[in-house]
Amino acid sequence: MSYFQLDEDQEVLKDLIIGALEIEDERYETDPAIAGVLVKVDRDLFVQIRESAQAIPEGKNKTLKLWLQIAAVAAVLAVVYIGVYFFNNRSEKVATVPTTPVHDIKPGDFGATLTLANGRKISLANASKGEIGRESGIVITKSGDGTLLYEIDEKISDPNASNTLSTARGETYQVRLPDGTLVYLNAASSLTYTASLIENGKRMVNLTGEGYFEVAKDKQHPFIVKTGRQEVEVLGTHFNISSYADDEVEKTTLLEGSVKLSASGNYKLLRPGQQARLSAGKIQIGETDTDLAVAWKNNEFVVESEHIETIMKMISRWYSVEVVYVGEKTTQRFSGKVSRFDKLSKVLEIVESTGEARFDLKGRTVYVSK
Repeated sequence: MSYFQLDEDQEVLKDLIIGALEIEDERYETDPAIAGVLVKVDRDLFVQIRESAQAIPEGKNKTLKLWLQIAAVAAVLAVVYIGVYFFNNRSEKVATVPTTPVHDIKPGDFGATLTLANGRKISLANASKGEIGRESGIVITKSGDGTLLYEIDEKISDPNASNTLSTARGETYQVRLPDGTLVYLNAASSLTYTASLIENGKRMVNLTGEGYFEVAKDKQHPFIVKTGRQEVEVLGTHFNISSYADDEVEKTTLLEGSVKLSASGNYKLLRPGQQARLSAGKIQIGETDTDLAVAWKNNEFVVESEHIETIMKMISRWYSVEVVYVGEKTTQRFSGKVSRFDKLSKVLEIVESTGEARFDLKGRTVYVSK
């Protein structure tokens, strides 16, 4: 398969595909509909193969790399053949071709619940655009793109009035805090903050789950993010914190600026391009690919050499499904990328195409076997 990764050999693979098609019908190579399919193959297939190969380190994952390459070619051959069949038979077959699998689950969506200091809960997915509340001198609005906005309208009457923005499984949301800081919340997460943000001269928020922060600069008031296991202090920067209760390791990834982490009496400084991993009160810092950490914010699943458990946790949170393992778990590591807008079946098919895991979807439960 590595032969087909070379630019000069790309035409060879396309010729093989055409040859396979000619077994069924000599007109496939010149048929305009099929030509369109082949153009897409020519444009996309080798990018996917190369990305799959580059994303997987050498050594242990060599077998998986080969599986991914084989799966990529096999999938395209299948798509071309099915596409050809459809184009040649659409007048008779179009009514019998299902548009989606019978048992499929849609991806998550933009939504969250805002809990005000008085206990009132607002479903933001259903709320109309414009002003949705006033509290303690703060005006809360929903913007045209759905972002939750806080603006100070008058003197804050109760600076300690607390709000909580929470996402359920299958939800994600954005909020711009009174100081201008923009926060993205991943699924099954929450952010709690006061109307003024200020506590003892510092801007304070509490996070559970995962959030990406673009902190507004304010040298007089450092920005503090508290989780169940650590505090992250910044002046103005972009960073991501993954702090799910069911994850053994809490990860803080810095994209720009600088942050100081403290946990169990330990203090560490983080530089751009680094990730801090907190486990059992100990902080370890290393270089990382920041794109992996914030892929969710860009509506993608991106994994590099991850265990099946990590992948299934991501799937469970976003598609709001339960995961049950049947028999022995695969020890293989997986690498790849797929849109979070794809339905669950497509995501599972991509992982299953490696030959290292099998899935059975029943209702909202995914059974995973080796």
